[in-house]
Amino acid sequence: MPRPVLRSAVELYLDLHAHPELSGHERRTAGRLAARLTELGCTVTRSVGGGHGIVGVLDNGPGPVVLLRTELDALPVTEATGLAYASTVPGVMHACGHDLHIAAVTGAVALLAASRDTWRGTLLVVGQPEEETLNGARSLLEEGRLYERFGVPDAVLAQHAAPLPAGTLAHAPAGGPPLMAGSVAVEAVLHGRGGHAATPHLNVDPVLMAAATVLRLRTVAAEATAPAEQAVLTVGSVRAGERGNVTPDHAELSLTVRAFTQDALDRLTTAAERVVRAEAAASGAPRAPGFTVTARSPALVPDPELTARVRGAHERLLGPGRVLDLSGSSATEDFPHFAAGGVPVAYWMLGTTGPGPWRTARAGGDPVPPNHAPGFAPDVRAALPVGIAALAAAARQVLAPRSAEGRGTDS
Repeated sequence: MPRPVLRSAVELYLDLHAHPELSGHERRTAGRLAARLTELGCTVTRSVGGGHGIVGVLDNGPGPVVLLRTELDALPVTEATGLAYASTVPGVMHACGHDLHIAAVTGAVALLAASRDTWRGTLLVVGQPEEETLNGARSLLEEGRLYERFGVPDAVLAQHAAPLPAGTLAHAPAGGPPLMAGSVAVEAVLHGRGGHAATPHLNVDPVLMAAATVLRLRTVAAEATAPAEQAVLTVGSVRAGERGNVTPDHAELSLTVRAFTQDALDRLTTAAERVVRAEAAASGAPRAPGFTVTARSPALVPDPELTARVRGAHERLLGPGRVLDLSGSSATEDFPHFAAGGVPVAYWMLGTTGPGPWRTARAGGDPVPPNHAPGFAPDVRAALPVGIAALAAAARQVLAPRSAEGRGTDS
């Protein structure tokens, strides 16, 4: 790895990690990525899709079009890593590795830009906002008309930080289950009748209604799916009231459903809505609850042929022992939307756990902090060089090689 490439990527990573931005507010992050891509010779378009999406184009003559995707947003998590470059934004943290993804993409573009005499084609670099809300990809593709404006790619490539040993990569095995589950995000509103806490007989308590609903929702995955089906329903947020002496007039629930087939997702979502409505009726709610699907994403199934080519490149890069098989994860992504219209996609995991925490966890000590945890802390020195090289090697599997005779003839 050329030192200037790695140094620039590390500097960008440290800056982004210290200045995270939530979904829909990624202005500074998008600006940093846009500036770096411009330095590397890309033509950059800002505000694609109506938000902070950006597209960088590195045109290197006729040939295949390869899209590299990275996410921009952080999470509403309070960092507890103790790192010198920890988040400076209260209550916001890059707890999912998107800062690492951005730095790796810029490093890969730097490698490819410096070796333009060895390949032909077009490199598209997409900085996607709002991945954590599962809205960003569809916004880029639909409102931003990504493929209409910049061309339908021959391949879309992405990687994601994971609590695997740093310096390793992991792919979905051929013929295995989807790499990631599909998901449905829902906002539910339970309506009660507010009043004084001293007169519960005059009120309809939405807090009690919400508590009963949450407990009942926890049984949905078991009741609506067969044991062999992997499915998860999680209520991640309950919001109601301001004071202990006031019964509020409504409660809000945020929940996600995850499964590996569309049929299972539909069954779980229907069952969840039935529970919400039934508990509201049982509590004597003055009006029907709201139940709004805010985002959907299908299961992530990487293209087998493209994945085989990319995996082969990664095994040549790192050796077969550092390229692992990964069984399906109930985590979810909106990346599958980039496969719209049959576009081939490849997606793999980038190990981020340093040897110390890994050995400790294997010996029965503290577990490795996973993505979305306050202690999530990638080993940048080991993970970032591999992430840069993995993206560049994958892109080269699609970009056309330039013959030795033709090198050096372009201006």
